[in-house]
Amino acid sequence: MEPPELRRAVEAARATAAELGLETDDVTVIHNSDRVVLRLLPCDVLLRVAPPGHLADSEFEVEVARALATTDAPVAELDPRVPPKVHVRDTFAISLWTYYEPLGTDITPPAYATAFLRHHAALRHTDLNAPHFTDRVTAALRVVNDADQSPDLPPADRRFLADTLTALSAEISTGGAPDQLLHGEPHPGNLLNTTTGPLFVDLATCCRGPIEFDLAHAPEEVAEHYPGADQPLINRCRALNWAMFSAWRWREADQMPDRAHWRAEGLNKVRTALDRCRRD
Repeated sequence: MEPPELRRAVEAARATAAELGLETDDVTVIHNSDRVVLRLLPCDVLLRVAPPGHLADSEFEVEVARALATTDAPVAELDPRVPPKVHVRDTFAISLWTYYEPLGTDITPPAYATAFLRHHAALRHTDLNAPHFTDRVTAALRVVNDADQSPDLPPADRRFLADTLTALSAEISTGGAPDQLLHGEPHPGNLLNTTTGPLFVDLATCCRGPIEFDLAHAPEEVAEHYPGADQPLINRCRALNWAMFSAWRWREADQMPDRAHWRAEGLNKVRTALDRCRRD
């Protein structure tokens, strides 16, 4: 979030915590992107604050967390001191989570793959009504194809992203790989290394698709430790993921900091990933 929006988000978080009886003397910004993650002390709670228009996503994330709470899934838990729900204040959607102290060390590829295997196994036994990954591609295409939503996107790049999203989505979804429930965006920033082991966060992206769609978000070495992973399919999914990432950055309403950098870098990442697919 940009500074003015971030200040409003912090105040909304403080007010929500106070209303729930959680003492707050200090707020630390843990992560700032299109959403913001805050740690409040001394109550020691983690708040995920989503901007206006994301209430449904936040409610779905809480639903996923509640569904996985009774499984062996390696995921962060909601804060048990407050009701498991989303609070709305000043148009922000706010959910409260357990804070986990990070270990400060990198997660090894074998440990990353083991977390994936446990998470995917738990999701296979979870009855959740989640969108297909192609629904997310369709949403990205709406942004790319609508100049009112992405007015700064140059015409050549608009055609490039639209063609890439359309072609890769069709190729992956008709390639014969089985679908299952997935995390959706399990990149390294969404896997915490904690004293209780690696834990996935940011559960609002849960969707259906091949496991390679998840693996494409992780460092390349992780797939070597995931039995049966299809590397060429992972490469195609990686290109698709970068194309969607790039589409979001060109939204006029996008709140990611340093957006100009990521607009250019996103397009570069798409082209690099497509070159890898061609070599396959």
